[in-house]
Amino acid sequence: MKQYTNEQLKNIYRERRQKIADYLTENGTGAAVFIDNEEHREPSLRYFTGHPSDAVLIIYSTGKSVLIPWDIILAEKIASADKIIPLTKYKNDNLQAVKANLNAARGVSFMKVELPPQTSYPDFINFIDALPLWDVKCTKEGVHKYAVELRMVKDEYEIECTKEACRVGDLIIQAIEQKVQDGSIKTESDVALLIEKMLRENGCEKTGFDTLAAGPERSWAIHAFPGYTNAPWPAEGLSILDFGVVYNGYTSDTTLTVAKGELTPNQEKMLNLVKAASDECLLLYKPGLSIKKAAERADEIFQASGKHMPHTLGHGIGLEIHEYPRVSSKLDEEVTFKSGMILTLEPGLYEKDSGGVRLENDVLITETGNEVITSSKIIRI
Repeated sequence: MKQYTNEQLKNIYRERRQKIADYLTENGTGAAVFIDNEEHREPSLRYFTGHPSDAVLIIYSTGKSVLIPWDIILAEKIASADKIIPLTKYKNDNLQAVKANLNAARGVSFMKVELPPQTSYPDFINFIDALPLWDVKCTKEGVHKYAVELRMVKDEYEIECTKEACRVGDLIIQAIEQKVQDGSIKTESDVALLIEKMLRENGCEKTGFDTLAAGPERSWAIHAFPGYTNAPWPAEGLSILDFGVVYNGYTSDTTLTVAKGELTPNQEKMLNLVKAASDECLLLYKPGLSIKKAAERADEIFQASGKHMPHTLGHGIGLEIHEYPRVSSKLDEEVTFKSGMILTLEPGLYEKDSGGVRLENDVLITETGNEVITSSKIIRI
């Protein structure tokens, strides 16, 4: 992947924060507060500063920003903000950190502040009491929603990071296919632990979510529970593996199906339908086309054969494993694919007696069409 200097990264984060500042100015708001802690993870913290977690971020309409992290050493090493103050200065109290900084703010034209939409009502009241000079707002429709919309379309750096995660994921898929063919992978745990080992050997941070490895006895589950056991994988029939790896905060998300041995006519039908849905719907992942239409096309393919897919056709990925938008027939028809979006394409079918089939790849929407940036497949042995 392309290497970015610290100064280039700082510029990227500064430009993102400026978009928030411009939004605040346009909407007569002086400041926005973002809070990431164990109670609620806020990916926008990393999006705007590069700091991974456990911090308060205040962005002002002036363009200035204050990052207040729990781990000051980590923040000073990797984060980008105009000012970095340790949360310990405020006795690790987010309310006191926000109170002290907002009440000391200078040069702000609008005395209105937006809190995170997940703020509880008791906390909201405490913020109102702590900020008598500010008009305190908490809404789902304001700056925090705008931050989610910004993250929907990836910039060059985000695309590079996601492609690197996908590259490592593809290396893992290649290793899995080889080890499945030679019989050295024998259980769900074998494949899950191989993923964990290989992702770290290749510079990734973690899995994007708990790996889901389900042999034929459990592959009928959309998301197997527990994620994996010591049961045989793959075994005679249909086995599913759903995993992602994270590089610089950005995750891949792929699902492959292993079809082993002689299958029933219904299992073959399921495999063929899922592959057909993947191929046909990919043609609809293009800029300007309705996302809803792609989801409806998958539903039509399955319904024509008396089948039903119990989940959406896909979803955005990025700093979170599920980001806006969902590729769903419930989406407004006006919501279209846009260049820079990265979404999954993951048709699937699940039946109690036959097991499950899912084929999931990650798709980058380009100016002229799309680019499939993963190599998930149906493996037959």
